[in-house]
Amino acid sequence: MANTSTRTLRLLSLLQSHRYWPGEQLAERLGISVRTLRRDIDRLRELGYPVESQRGVDGGYQLTAGAALPPLVVDDEEAVALAVGLQAAAQSAVEGLAESSVRVLAKVVQVMPARLRRQVEALRAMTLPAAWDGPTRAEVDPGMLTAVALACRDSEHLRFSYTAADGQHTDRQVEPHRLVSLGRRWYLVAYDLTRHQWRSFRVDRLTAPHSTGSRFRPRDLPAADAAEYVRTSLGNMPHPYRVEALVDAPAAAVRSRIGRWSRVEEVDAEHCRVFMTADSLDWPAMALGTLDADFRVLDPPELLELLRNWAARFNRA
Repeated sequence: MANTSTRTLRLLSLLQSHRYWPGEQLAERLGISVRTLRRDIDRLRELGYPVESQRGVDGGYQLTAGAALPPLVVDDEEAVALAVGLQAAAQSAVEGLAESSVRVLAKVVQVMPARLRRQVEALRAMTLPAAWDGPTRAEVDPGMLTAVALACRDSEHLRFSYTAADGQHTDRQVEPHRLVSLGRRWYLVAYDLTRHQWRSFRVDRLTAPHSTGSRFRPRDLPAADAAEYVRTSLGNMPHPYRVEALVDAPAAAVRSRIGRWSRVEEVDAEHCRVFMTADSLDWPAMALGTLDADFRVLDPPELLELLRNWAARFNRA
């Protein structure tokens, strides 16, 4: 008979794999008596797992929803599926889902055996996303996100090479604070030990980030939270294009489509103004085109010219 701890984990795994287990069948699978099974069930309840029992000839056990999510036990195939699913969710446009997925992914990968990590990487490398839901996110390797997330969580110094907007390469050592998913990009908020100031770094411009293993005491961030710091930092940066358009659609409808990448102001019940800043006019043109509504470009003139060229090309198609 397996020791009590091993048997308890095996029992938990079986309960999580089926909605309902007859008592005698469950005891037989574990190779124990029905009396021992009842003791093991009581032990799971003490650990916080909500296990319901039904008495009688056909009596048995099942896990039910509780007040809090207890630890889960998954097999190898489930662990691989979980990690790949989290990697895909890390590229999600759903508000708040991307950052939560990276945090969970960091926890899963840390305890995953090397053989399973290889399966995860092979499956990810051979899988192409099929959906497109608006302006695309700058491509970031999930393994890189996981490495940075772990350094943030463990308060360990992080080193990487960074490519600035002008193409200049520099080596950085930072105290990582938090990852932020904003708009179409990932940002790392960190204290730059070389320049002695807080900075936000675009993660897609990082090369070979790795933890040094040395710990640090976290500093106070000069903002309410990391997301606010990134928004403020981006607001202070110059943008080549500032777009303004009048859209023949209610403000709420426009916000639901492109609100994450723009500022929408209501004009009246059927019209609104859209404001965007961008380093390229391509994605504002695509964003306006997804609204399924007429619009009039107020600024800049270059966007009008771009739309005329697109219209002519589409007509020829």
